[in-house]
Amino acid sequence: MTKDEATKLLARPLALPCGIQLKNRLVKSAMSDSLGDGAGNPTRTQMRLYERWADGGVALSVIGEVQVCPDYPEKPGNLVLAPGADIIALRALAKSGSKNRAHIWPQLGHAGALAHGPISTPKGPSPLNVDGLNCDGMSLEEIRDLPRLYAQAASLAKEAGFGGVLLHAGHGFLFSQFLSPLFNHRTDAYGTTVENRFRVIGETIAAVRNAVGPAYPIGIKVNSTDKLDGGLTFADALGIVRLLDKTSIDLIEVSGGTYFPGAASSSDSAPASGAYFSEFSKRAKRLTTVPIVLTGGIQTREQAVQALQEGAADAIGLARAMALNPSLANGWLDGNTGGPEFPTFDTPPQGSITAWYSMRLTALGEDREHQFHQSPADALEAYEHRDTRRCEIWKTRFA
Repeated sequence: MTKDEATKLLARPLALPCGIQLKNRLVKSAMSDSLGDGAGNPTRTQMRLYERWADGGVALSVIGEVQVCPDYPEKPGNLVLAPGADIIALRALAKSGSKNRAHIWPQLGHAGALAHGPISTPKGPSPLNVDGLNCDGMSLEEIRDLPRLYAQAASLAKEAGFGGVLLHAGHGFLFSQFLSPLFNHRTDAYGTTVENRFRVIGETIAAVRNAVGPAYPIGIKVNSTDKLDGGLTFADALGIVRLLDKTSIDLIEVSGGTYFPGAASSSDSAPASGAYFSEFSKRAKRLTTVPIVLTGGIQTREQAVQALQEGAADAIGLARAMALNPSLANGWLDGNTGGPEFPTFDTPPQGSITAWYSMRLTALGEDREHQFHQSPADALEAYEHRDTRRCEIWKTRFA
């Protein structure tokens, strides 16, 4: 494929089933930017960050870890789309991220068993007591209330001017926990079989669709694998794609891995040689007509083009690459090859690489990335110090 042909492939608009078009095939996938104010509302730094990605040429930016209620957050820097949210600040964020004909969608979630302990009492599909993870199990009434919470959050997103929403059913958070037999030991209508473990997600999609109408985009992120023994299997993950094909979903983002304590992170491993989950995505595309975004491991333009050309995806999700170069999409669409230079770190402390990228996002939002020279250890210390202060704000705001 020539450079011009590759550029045309990346620049081709993507039509979603609801009738909305994304202007090209490059998506800034969700990262936990942790840039909320501690009370669940956006900050100026966050607005500027998403403005930079919009100016940088992406078709869609997804805001990571936006909670549908304040009770089970991933971190105190999360946004919360629930009654009492600062709608003026949310509108400003939506406007900033929508520049240059870009879309900006909140990734709606609930951390469940992985909720942040200092500001929550974690609760998942089933009670668990394993090394590094203890949680209560949800009641049937709490499960049946989830579709309402997500529909309420989606309605607020639409009111604020966001172009769509993405439901988070990956990376070990609540809906991912329902899908995984490692987390979900229920024997009622929400456990045992793949269909039952998917049930609450199907009910939520229906409730969200009813709330936002037929022309508003609803996407979902799902795991191809948990990367855990006893977790989600390849066959079950394909079964979930089949079930999604029967819903009104508009976009399926394929990813993998989990934040389960002690689990290996795909993105913290050795430099990628291409998409982590492309083989699964190729299989998934045969099972659905819903467009698929492939996220994980893609670092160069050549890898992105290859995934599209081989039919592994309809669009490419990029996260850390976009943190290193917020104008990466424009560069690739202009025919530039390669990708950003990924940093390497010698024996970084556990959790510090994720913290390093989160603090780099802060630097991007403050237009000072050229002054960002923190080590992973220093970034982790700064990140945890900031979270400690925000926990106090969170507890006061949501007491």
